[in-house]
Amino acid sequence: MTAHDLTLSRRSLLAGAGGLVIALHLPKAARAQSAGAAAFAPNAFIRVAPDHSVTVLVKHIEFGQGPFTGLATLVAEEMDADWGQMRAEHAPADVKLYANLAFGVQGTGGSTAMANSFDQIRKAAATARAMLMQAAAQAWKVSPGEITIEKGVLTHASGKQGRFGDFTEAAARLPVPDNAPLKQPSQFRLIGKEGVVKRLDGADKARGKTKFTIDISAPNMLTAVVARPPRFGGKVANFDATETLKVKGVVDVKQIGSGVAVYAQGMWPAIKGREALKVVWDESEAEKRGSTELVVEYRALARTPGKVAGSHGDAEAALAKAERVIEAEYVFPYLAHAPMEPLDGYLEWNAQGALARFGSQFQTTEHQTIATILELPPEKVQLETMLAGGSFGRRAQVSQHLAAELAMCAKAIGPNRPVKLVWTREDDLTGGYYRPLFVHRMRGAVKDGRITAWTNSIVGQSFFLGTPFEAMTVKDGVDATMVEGANELPYEVSDFRCEVHTAKVGVPTLWWRSVGHTHTAYAVECFVDELLQAAGQDPVAGRLALMGKEPRLAGVLKAVAELAKWTGPDAGNGRARGVAVAESFGSFVAQIAEVSVGEGGEPKVHKVWCAIDCGIAVNPDVIRAQMEGGIGFGLGHALYGELTLDKGKPVQTNFDSYRSLRIHEMPEVEVKIIASTEKPTGVGEPGVPPIGPAVANALARLGQGRPRRLPMVGGVA
Repeated sequence: MTAHDLTLSRRSLLAGAGGLVIALHLPKAARAQSAGAAAFAPNAFIRVAPDHSVTVLVKHIEFGQGPFTGLATLVAEEMDADWGQMRAEHAPADVKLYANLAFGVQGTGGSTAMANSFDQIRKAAATARAMLMQAAAQAWKVSPGEITIEKGVLTHASGKQGRFGDFTEAAARLPVPDNAPLKQPSQFRLIGKEGVVKRLDGADKARGKTKFTIDISAPNMLTAVVARPPRFGGKVANFDATETLKVKGVVDVKQIGSGVAVYAQGMWPAIKGREALKVVWDESEAEKRGSTELVVEYRALARTPGKVAGSHGDAEAALAKAERVIEAEYVFPYLAHAPMEPLDGYLEWNAQGALARFGSQFQTTEHQTIATILELPPEKVQLETMLAGGSFGRRAQVSQHLAAELAMCAKAIGPNRPVKLVWTREDDLTGGYYRPLFVHRMRGAVKDGRITAWTNSIVGQSFFLGTPFEAMTVKDGVDATMVEGANELPYEVSDFRCEVHTAKVGVPTLWWRSVGHTHTAYAVECFVDELLQAAGQDPVAGRLALMGKEPRLAGVLKAVAELAKWTGPDAGNGRARGVAVAESFGSFVAQIAEVSVGEGGEPKVHKVWCAIDCGIAVNPDVIRAQMEGGIGFGLGHALYGELTLDKGKPVQTNFDSYRSLRIHEMPEVEVKIIASTEKPTGVGEPGVPPIGPAVANALARLGQGRPRRLPMVGGVA
């Protein structure tokens, strides 16, 4: 790619493509910016080409959770396109056009893709349909109301027919209508239907044709790996690259802000060169505490007053006079995200501009970071979002450290030399940005079959405090992501209090699939189950009796109980069933797990029943797959997942020590999707929180006790 090519914007490329691009609306400020391209508008989500294909420009990254298919379904529905016409690709980095309505910046997270794009994309598609019909009406000299569209074919009663591509030029000359009508749910033929559409990205992935960042190869490209401090907070004191430069294929070694970068003609010489590198680290400010020491400190903090995150009534007074107080303490370890594709990125630059290509989850902040480090105006930097091999929160970085490291590597080697930065699996697992370590100290009281009091003291880290994003989640010193799901209960308890302590630890942490709910749901659902058992209540009936203000959560609990034919925790044949529910990201999920204890005392999960209410179910097949994937992800981490620190150094370095769920350990999963007319909500994360406590509650009914410290198998005592 030449320097001239780098100045070509995606928008101008689309303008010259000879097709039709539709946008949702065109504010006055945007009209001034689009002079000479009147057929295009901001929020340009749809491209109709002369070959009849319909391409959806998706502002959310696709890393397996399904926005390509979901948003294309909305467009195909409103345009009455044939599914074979549909295409999807990532939108360019442009916050003015493609901001996530939940965040105000372009980015993906919090299971917001479908929720915030549902109306936006449908309106854009309805506008495209109206313009194509108008163009056909003018060509045929009939009224647009006399034209119908079915599977991408426009038809008039006179027998005239045409396909989308036949009318793109004429439609592009038309004014953009306001408020094109949307279909009513009763008219849907794709939305909510099972087995009608196939994933747009599935076939190429299955055949190995999909290109990820790790697959990028370019002329003159260098592969870079970085030697980073073995302890978090360490810095380079000095280094000796003499032996590194002797490795065949190594081109150069440069110190950058995050460590020492080794550049080579390929991944293997880069790794061998890094192994030969001698670095002296300054660890005077490094974190040297291990997991054991941190847990001891957290447990002590949990027994002291913290900041109030939520309360009503007087829980302390109620506990003080209670005849029976039940206490439980839950310890949650650091967890890595461990996506199949570790962090990586590609960047080429010169004085005229830069092109970055990687799985960008927050395009706006990463685009700005690259421009700042390369000292280029933002308009001279192009960021192309690639398909990514998973994330689970890892690519959604508060610090933008991947984009920063990529730009630093490119800048250090100089312009006109493309660089691909790659993290190894060991880099990924030892590189921090973990799900924080947490401790919950719970106290509750029961009387006459009722739960009368509840307190929870939470200790952990905030990854928002002290960052530019602090104002988004921190109020009165309380980070909402630390306590979500625990500071308000779905259960009616007259006296309640939740407190939080924010620990100061030098380990970089980050959101992890389902964020705070990953630990709060476990603590809440295990504890309520224990209290109900003490009160002599059935786990399902007891929960339902306390859910008067949560009809949708009660609905999924009733549905999953019916699905599993619930008659109680005892499943016979040495098996027991446990139940858990959680609301997260606007979706309501209930799960029942059937569990036995296998050889060596390890839990064996035989089957999981799951019910989800996520509003309008756009793609039931995708929803079912996300529930199955979330259950497998959550179960594997609840059973085996733990990132341990020893004197500040990560112990687990690869999948031999950071164990994932194996295929023969995956239980059978049956999913019930609740029919709903509510607006769609997230499905990428809500399947994770209930599975751990459902298994724990089943184990308790088998006489094993609810695991108080995760992971359930092989964790630190």
